[in-house]
Amino acid sequence: PITNVAGWGFLLWRRPFQVGDRIAIGDRRGDVIDISLFQFSLMEIGEWVNADQPTGRVVHVPNALVFTTPQVNYTREFRYLWHEMPVLVTFESDWQKAKDLLRAIVEKHGSAARDAVRPEIERARDRLLLYHVSIEPTVITSVADSGVLLTMRYVVEARRRREVAQAVWEDVLHAFAGADDIDFAYPTTRFYMNATEGKAGARAE
Repeated sequence: PITNVAGWGFLLWRRPFQVGDRIAIGDRRGDVIDISLFQFSLMEIGEWVNADQPTGRVVHVPNALVFTTPQVNYTREFRYLWHEMPVLVTFESDWQKAKDLLRAIVEKHGSAARDAVRPEIERARDRLLLYHVSIEPTVITSVADSGVLLTMRYVVEARRRREVAQAVWEDVLHAFAGADDIDFAYPTTRFYMNATEGKAGARAE
């Protein structure tokens, strides 16, 4: 009880989070809905529900945990997160065309948040040492076992992550459905005859 009261004093003094903030502490995540003398309460998110959506459960956490457990604040300094969505296309697909389609989609959905986050980052720099981080929507190319991996990266408001991801995925599905030279990749098994299918200079003897 004494440590919990000390934790309450710490929360009032240092304010690592306050009512209305979305935080993670230990393995618990949620929106802070109350801070009292011995504990603070969270409206839980995650667990069996995807993309930081509420579960409906209220979690009561002893104040003493603020001294021993790292706290992550989603919304205190600025309300935005960097979100990434990987899209895997086959090696046979026109991956450059796919990347152009994805770049247009991520620009469409990420530009509004990008413009809104700039002043918030500038305000946060008055209190925190923030290194330069690109907030431009982009698509990053890499290679995976089953194909070419195109990862969309964009800024999104913390509480709208699932909503925006749904809109992005729907646009991706529509765009790829209209392109007969782009296919999604997934784990498959195939037989590859290097002597006949490989590049002429790389075929086996």
